[in-house]
Amino acid sequence: MKKKKKEKAPVSEQRFRFYPLVLSFLALLAATVVMVIAEADVLVRIEELNLFLDTPLFFKQQMVVPAGMLTWLGTYFTEFFYHPAIGASLLTVWCALLMWLIYRTFRLTPRWAPLLLLPLVLILLTDFTQGYWIYFQKQRGLMFSTVIGFNLATALTWTYRCLPPKLLLRPLFMVFTALAFYPLAGCYALLAMALMAVIDWRIGDAGIWQRAVNSLVAVLAIVFVPLGYYRQVFCQTAVEDVWRQGLPLYEVGSSVFNIYYLPYLLLALLLVILAATYARREPSELRHPLRWAVGHVAAVVIIAWGCWHFWYKDSNYHNEIRMDACIEHCDWEGILDIARQAEEPSRQMILDKYLACFKLGRAGDMMYTMRDGDKKADCPLPVTIVETGGKPLYMHYGLQNFCHRWCMEDGVEHGFRVNELRFLLRCAILNGEQQVARKYIDLLKHTRYHGEWAEHYRPLIGDSTALAKDPELGPILPLTRYENVLASDKSIIETFLIELLAHQQTDDPKCADLILMHALQSKDIPTFWRAFFQYANLHTNEPMPRHYQEAALLYGNLEHNVDISHMPFDKNVLNNYQEFMKMAQQYQGASEAEMAKVFYPRFGDTFFYNYFLRRGVKTY
Repeated sequence: MKKKKKEKAPVSEQRFRFYPLVLSFLALLAATVVMVIAEADVLVRIEELNLFLDTPLFFKQQMVVPAGMLTWLGTYFTEFFYHPAIGASLLTVWCALLMWLIYRTFRLTPRWAPLLLLPLVLILLTDFTQGYWIYFQKQRGLMFSTVIGFNLATALTWTYRCLPPKLLLRPLFMVFTALAFYPLAGCYALLAMALMAVIDWRIGDAGIWQRAVNSLVAVLAIVFVPLGYYRQVFCQTAVEDVWRQGLPLYEVGSSVFNIYYLPYLLLALLLVILAATYARREPSELRHPLRWAVGHVAAVVIIAWGCWHFWYKDSNYHNEIRMDACIEHCDWEGILDIARQAEEPSRQMILDKYLACFKLGRAGDMMYTMRDGDKKADCPLPVTIVETGGKPLYMHYGLQNFCHRWCMEDGVEHGFRVNELRFLLRCAILNGEQQVARKYIDLLKHTRYHGEWAEHYRPLIGDSTALAKDPELGPILPLTRYENVLASDKSIIETFLIELLAHQQTDDPKCADLILMHALQSKDIPTFWRAFFQYANLHTNEPMPRHYQEAALLYGNLEHNVDISHMPFDKNVLNNYQEFMKMAQQYQGASEAEMAKVFYPRFGDTFFYNYFLRRGVKTY
């Protein structure tokens, strides 16, 4: 007879009591490293699109709507993203607190440790799947207010669970939670009451009628407390929104993007499920430790893969943010380095590249030497360049009134942020508005990190000599001498800049370069010739840049309205033109798309290619 295999003795789960702690620590460490390495530029940008002032008035302004305390705390902690490592560490500390509260509140044992990774992943997804929403989000301090809100809801549920059923303490605590925490935390206080009502049926230390009364109190509080606050205190809040205060608004016009609420709903559902399955769990015996370990590894891998899969990974989104940071630091070579590495750039990246080429004095030689493109943003939003990157373009092209206009519009629509205040300060200095400039400096001094930055502009106020010598604002001054016109960009900055700047008159050599650069982009021959001769007269002792030569040679041969026979074209320009035309004859009859692919390796860096084969560019 065969001997029966001896079963392995079960292993006590108590031996793995530190396993949830180790797993959570490793996950939090990985999250911090990913944020600091992969998302540092985004974190800095989020800080710029935030505002926290250490004034009583700012606090009062946040408290005029439900969940104002969450907003105040969220904006406070968001300030620390100025240093990505500090901000990311603070965010993971809040996530660690949430994981610990969930572990303690719902009495999880080591076998359920992978569940603790779900809150971390869902919090990260609420923060890092926003993409371009960071420019349009009206909910302030969102990166921290979400995790703080869920921490509060879980902590209140734990407090409720620990209360004895006697003396009506539990229903009284529900009423207290609704009345005291709804103004501070909005919907997260309502979530806490829902969790209390659910977990109350699982605690098992009260009679069925008492539990029914507790649930009724929770339902009535959830329904009527927000309505009561709406009628008596927060009357400026829309009545249909009183139950969702504290959540972000993913709305643009009449369009609502509900998919972005999915991580919030999943995290709330997880808490409800844990409350509904609550039990006095004690460490038990693990009869199959190997299966248990394999199952945990599989769960961790699936959760990690899900986090990576849904993470926002649009490379141009990061490139645009990095380019904006380079503009802020006048690092024009840095912009060109990013442009060279881009596979398919967006139009905002192209406009930033043109700005860098102009600032370096190489627009006529470099505009078309890097890959062109019009890749659409990976986002369902109707994103426009003027909203995401228009302000620095307007300011550095000397159109500070248009920069000021968009700062004011965004401030009214989304709330004034550090980004708007900094541009408003510089526009005020360029416009000679001394009192206004001092006001913005004094305002920025109430922020944690931008007071010193603002203070260094104070000596420029009213001192034209110092302003002209300033490395950032000085080069902008000659560009501010345009004809003063009242116009609308119709939210399409690229075509507006071309139409406005290509037709300007100037006696300044630098401004003439800017005008010709935009005349070249217009592809309008009469406009080009007027700007070309204006540039030539102001740069008599300088060689004509390559792309300007290419356009003059091409237009002169196309229309013969201007005699170009005596123009000293470079040999390379002449040879490229002749080879291009010869090759065009060889591919006569081919479609433009086919020709574009064939011609790009040889002529992609010329104006000839741009004029004939770069058509249908979609700006926004």
